[in-house]
Amino acid sequence: MTNVFNVVKDFLEMNLDNEPKSPLHVGEVMGCWMYIALMDEAKIFIQIGLNSTNDDEVKKHLNQSLKQCDSQTKRFKELLRSEGVHLPPSSEERPNSDPNSIPLGAKLTDDEIMNGLSMKTVTAVVHCATAASESIRTDIGASFTHCMIEKMKFGVTLRNTMKKRGWIKVPPYYYPPGMPKK
Repeated sequence: MTNVFNVVKDFLEMNLDNEPKSPLHVGEVMGCWMYIALMDEAKIFIQIGLNSTNDDEVKKHLNQSLKQCDSQTKRFKELLRSEGVHLPPSSEERPNSDPNSIPLGAKLTDDEIMNGLSMKTVTAVVHCATAASESIRTDIGASFTHCMIEKMKFGVTLRNTMKKRGWIKVPPYYYPPGMPKK
């Protein structure tokens, strides 16, 4: 069976080699700028999550996402700097703290941490897909596609853990009128 991710990757790499670099258009700049801001904000949430949990599996997912946010942010910051675009302001990183010293009403539960991380992952995937589809330059589209695929792969592992732990939030099922009952 053909792997759709490999097909997209191969297509983009094939077209990257021969394309002259035109200046970024305002939509591409905005997409990159917003993605940096999104990753910086996600990083703060992840750091707060790491300061709130004692669960090793939750920490593993948070650290994996933090590493991904850092590498993706670095990629887009380097790109915007090379194009002469100012970077968005970022929040200060949170210092490490002991989860046991945070009062229960003030810290996030593991369920809240994982659902927040899930929502940030989904938001990143949607942003990447939108920005990739709006890009004229193939290198910009490829960068967003690469980040989207990384986030989607991470999202699968996140979803599996959330299902296993009973943390995934499922909307009510829809049964259209007149649908046959099994």
